[in-house]
Amino acid sequence: MLFDSNHYWLINAHIPPSLIVSGAKWTSKNADDPLLAVDLEIIDGMIATIVASGTYDTYRDPSIDLKGGMVWSCFVDMHTHLDKGHIWNRAPNPDGTFNSALTAVQTDAAKHWDETDVYRRMEFGLKCSYAHGTKAIRTHIDAFGEQGEIGFQVFKELRDRWANKLILQAVSLVTLDYFLTPEGERLADLVADVGGVLGGVVYTNPDIDAQLDRVFALAKERKLNLDFHTDENDDPTSMTLRHVAQAAIRQKYKGRIVCGHCCSLSVQEETEANKTIRLVKKAGIGVVSLPMCNLYLQGRKSGATPRWRGVTLLHELKRQRVSVAIASDNCRDPFFAFGDHDAMEVFNLSVRIAHLDHPYSDWANAITLTPADLMGLPQVGRIGVGLPADLVLFKARSYSELLSRSQHDRIVLRDGQSIDTTLPDYAELDDLFCSS
Repeated sequence: MLFDSNHYWLINAHIPPSLIVSGAKWTSKNADDPLLAVDLEIIDGMIATIVASGTYDTYRDPSIDLKGGMVWSCFVDMHTHLDKGHIWNRAPNPDGTFNSALTAVQTDAAKHWDETDVYRRMEFGLKCSYAHGTKAIRTHIDAFGEQGEIGFQVFKELRDRWANKLILQAVSLVTLDYFLTPEGERLADLVADVGGVLGGVVYTNPDIDAQLDRVFALAKERKLNLDFHTDENDDPTSMTLRHVAQAAIRQKYKGRIVCGHCCSLSVQEETEANKTIRLVKKAGIGVVSLPMCNLYLQGRKSGATPRWRGVTLLHELKRQRVSVAIASDNCRDPFFAFGDHDAMEVFNLSVRIAHLDHPYSDWANAITLTPADLMGLPQVGRIGVGLPADLVLFKARSYSELLSRSQHDRIVLRDGQSIDTTLPDYAELDDLFCSS
């Protein structure tokens, strides 16, 4: 197969211009569908040349005519919960609410989450992500007490086993009061030992600033980056994102900070929301939105139609030059009953939920280049001369075609070679649910 050759061209490709970081520069003439017609030369797994289609004589070299099909960089999924994934069969959410999800997960974890169970479910998620075209994943790990030791041990084993396929990062997930205890300090040491990211859920409470100052101090002492869950609710008085930004400024913190969800921004008065956004920008915080999971959970009331979408102010944040990413979050667990670790599904639904069209602009970066930068991966999630040919090829020739079908027939290239995109069978996990 030509994709297995060490030298070939991909011709007549359409690429979102914001994904191209080096090579010839030119401008799309179609503002509504701003794609560049491109030919790419692949040599020894690397992108050697990028030129406008038809400007270079490729006939002397082997070539594959994509017939206008879109080419993206491999995806970056920077907010997941792999340790929770795929427990729906034994721990469904009885009413779809956030509180019921918490209870169901806690009950399931206490009963089932040993190393074997967590390992197999996490690896199932990795298999799905890899087959769909993801290259880098950040996962939050439930980390109270012994569960943290189990989760991070499994993470280390999977990171080593999958090192030639996926870049994996792990974040601790506890409530911030935990870091005021000796157990919290030991958790920070565990995170540092695995080269992870320090994180937790920020709740509104009288001690919020003291808790944040402690987390920032632990992170600075261990030179750790930070990743928080903030404001995952529809309460306009919930402003934990603002508190994180103020703490970062107060602590003169120089590491990377990411805050996920930030839903309550969307239900606040414009002046209050803008005040928070300005502080987020000043603090250098990146924001990751989880549209699928928050659409599922937020505003859910029995027998009632939801009145809001649960997403944060993506457009307003982006206009203030805050780095904004989107990610998959939970998958087939009590927090989200669906999903398949497919970043293109995340993008597809996010376009609909958050109106990431008219124009599409550089929103393609939200599941590629931007989360890669927030994760400190400067060569991932972009297309450029001298970068690995880690690409996802679609038959779709435009955004309309891309977002109208599932794209199950995509081709994924890693180092210029096509991979097996067969998804794992759900039956692989059946025995985990037999005794539940």
